[in-house]
Amino acid sequence: MRLYLSEGSAQGLKVVAAAGASGVRVRLERVPPDGRVVPFLTHPRVPALHLDSGTFLFSPNAICQYFFLLAGKEPNDLTNQWLEWEATELQPAVSTALYCHLVQGKKGGEVLGAIRKTLTYIDQSLTSKATPYLTGEAESVADIVLWATLFPVLRDEFCLPDELEALRSWFQTMNLSEPCRSAVASVLTPKGAQEFKGYLQKQPGPSLHWEKPAANEPEEEELAERSLSEEEIAAAAEAWARGPAALPERWQPASPVLPVEGKRNILITSALPYVNNVPHLGNIIGCVLSADVFARYCRLRNWNTLYVCGTDEYGTATETKALEEGLTPQQICDKYNAIHAQIYRWFDISFDYFGRTTTAHQTTIAQDIFRRLLERDMLLTDTVDQLRCERCQRFLADRFVEGTCPFCNYEEARGDQCDKCGKLINAVELKKPQCKVCKDSPVVKSSQHLFLDLPKLEGLLDKWLEQSWATGDWTANSRFITRSWIRDGLKPRCITRDLKWGTPVPLDGFRDKVFYVWFDAPIGYLSITANYTDQWERWWKNPQQVQLYNFMAKDNVPFHSVVFPCTLLGAEDNYTLVNHLIATEYLNYEDGKFSKSRGMGVFGDMAQDTGIPADIWRFYLLFLRPEGQDSAFSWTDLMLKNNSELLNNLGNFVNRAGMFVCKFFGGRVPPMELGADDKRLLAHVTLELHQYNQLLEKVRLPMVTRAGTVTGVAVNIASLISVMLQPYMPSISATIQRQLCVPQACNVLTDTFLCLLPPGHQIGTVTPLFQKLESEQIEALRKRFGGGQVSPNPDPCPLPGASVALRGPFLGAGAGPALAEEVAKQADRVRQLKASKAEKGQIDAEVAKLLELKKQLALAEGKTPEPPAPKGKKRK
Repeated sequence: MRLYLSEGSAQGLKVVAAAGASGVRVRLERVPPDGRVVPFLTHPRVPALHLDSGTFLFSPNAICQYFFLLAGKEPNDLTNQWLEWEATELQPAVSTALYCHLVQGKKGGEVLGAIRKTLTYIDQSLTSKATPYLTGEAESVADIVLWATLFPVLRDEFCLPDELEALRSWFQTMNLSEPCRSAVASVLTPKGAQEFKGYLQKQPGPSLHWEKPAANEPEEEELAERSLSEEEIAAAAEAWARGPAALPERWQPASPVLPVEGKRNILITSALPYVNNVPHLGNIIGCVLSADVFARYCRLRNWNTLYVCGTDEYGTATETKALEEGLTPQQICDKYNAIHAQIYRWFDISFDYFGRTTTAHQTTIAQDIFRRLLERDMLLTDTVDQLRCERCQRFLADRFVEGTCPFCNYEEARGDQCDKCGKLINAVELKKPQCKVCKDSPVVKSSQHLFLDLPKLEGLLDKWLEQSWATGDWTANSRFITRSWIRDGLKPRCITRDLKWGTPVPLDGFRDKVFYVWFDAPIGYLSITANYTDQWERWWKNPQQVQLYNFMAKDNVPFHSVVFPCTLLGAEDNYTLVNHLIATEYLNYEDGKFSKSRGMGVFGDMAQDTGIPADIWRFYLLFLRPEGQDSAFSWTDLMLKNNSELLNNLGNFVNRAGMFVCKFFGGRVPPMELGADDKRLLAHVTLELHQYNQLLEKVRLPMVTRAGTVTGVAVNIASLISVMLQPYMPSISATIQRQLCVPQACNVLTDTFLCLLPPGHQIGTVTPLFQKLESEQIEALRKRFGGGQVSPNPDPCPLPGASVALRGPFLGAGAGPALAEEVAKQADRVRQLKASKAEKGQIDAEVAKLLELKKQLALAEGKTPEPPAPKGKKRK
């Protein structure tokens, strides 16, 4: 093996140290920093490892892992997590610190400021685990990689603040190890330091993000409670006085929704869910629910908005499911498309159109893009080694193969990706592969395929990304994941597969193949829109007027930020490319992962059967939305959030504000003489409204829980909350507006707090919005969804003491008023029977009905039903 590296290379430091720590013998060859070693890369990449087989490794972390694997030291999950964190979080921070130190001449705290957050993270991790190394008691590849990244900027542990005691001890241990000392002497020579400084001087200056927030993030000061000026207070009072007349007219787009000249035109997509399974809660929050909140918000702002989605129906996943269920692929698609649509309807997802990819439009558009790429010489032909099952007499698509992951040794890895470590895999790399259909071991054979020439498109991609990142709102993880793909250099990517179920390839020699799902599926956004309107190109070939927002989980990022944009850029047809890419981390279930086969977790079709309304699910999923890191669903936490945030805070505030109006002012909003404290409250609410709008415009999804005190102002705050709450909990929002009789014209969101319910406004019947979740009920649900479910559609768990007829703990947000009316009618009937001296048996039967209705009303209002009065004579 030959290891090519340049002197002074910070990345070279880690690979030399890893070679020493693992005991692997390599031949070192020095090259300049811009030396071209890997023949098929468009940019110089060193260090690079040339294996005896002829293969090149040019990702420094991959080289380090390879050395440790040769020494029999396989990485575990924690090691892989540290390596990913180092590449996406630590490296950018250290690069900034080195630039500040070597190029700008900054020292001490000014340099450490760039990496302080990452240093604290490492220290906290070491402290919490109480182990000498990052992953345990023994040194791992993660220790070598992180040490080598930090060393050029820290040099020794004395540069570290005293409070980072665990980090100082770990860094000192690594500095004293022989492999690390030898690597420093070999790589960081005086000549190398000068070359590295010269390299940095040629690079653009980094954004000093720790000094000032990025332009697309709200200033920290703006998010904190702050003092208000007299001008702000006066402006808030003046705006309040203008009332509903100051609201703009609600925008009612034509049908179908099309871009409008001069309007803000928003196109929203959520990653197309695979049709072959039922979405679980993580799928729902990661894609469709997050996008739905933003779509509803955009409509409240009077922006011209189109939200489309649909099921991804082609590919191996569908063929696999069809085999499992004994159906044709088309029958599987029809069955599960209906299941998906029903689930999203229940969760109140406000698609303008929910479609599918098995359509004529999909074939037409995908083949047109393919032909344009072919005409522009953006495609390559190459031979691919594939697994072929001799018993089944066919090449095995990725998802028809299972085996042991070559990276983490997970024994149920798929032929395209490992569900445990998340790494992409070529099926031929799997250890002990098996055909999923017959369980035979497949053999490796060759097949001709078409590839998208990503290296040729890399320049266009870089230019587009630079513009999109500068002007758009991309989540941090979407930027990091995209950078990691580009950092390792783009390679040609296969776009065809030896399958039958897919969009056919319109080229001689390949007509027995179909397009690979990751070439074909994103085109589904276009074809689904084409099924919605024949003027689809006004959305998808109109980047001058349209802002495109993509919502997805992090595993979909590379295909939306690199592969699909390259496809559209190469087609050269003025396509609308993503302006804002919003990716979430993963939502787990309690202490594990969602698994339909093991009965673990809540899936979309099951959520309906718990008796818990959709808005409660929406609220809780948005509350723990995994925006910056993985989060976990917890039944106990769901109960606490429902009972505290919703029932005690939001529900009680709205209910008390309305009840005060009903009880003390005859159901009409009273006259309001605003004092100084009242006007200051208006200004604080206005400030909160500004911040709410600022966050949501940047696609950060805050939850809303503010309150007020004065009755007239309080019901107006409740009215405003009902509007702000609409993207999150549309049914609860509608219930509040129905109770307070809020005019529909008020469903427009501005930057000012207006008096929408003026003095004299008549409100309706006010009833509690939420019900308490009891611990017994939650424990029953936890057991039901904790694995080993035997019934696919069990009855929901009723509240303790609830009538079986209620079918669960909730009667719905609007059940209270209806029951109250039924109670009143039944009470009148009982009084009439008593007044007419009807027979005792008839009266008793009607009294029993009345008591049952009162019991149901108490449950709907979150109260404990009163026990029936004991029979017998009353005491005097």
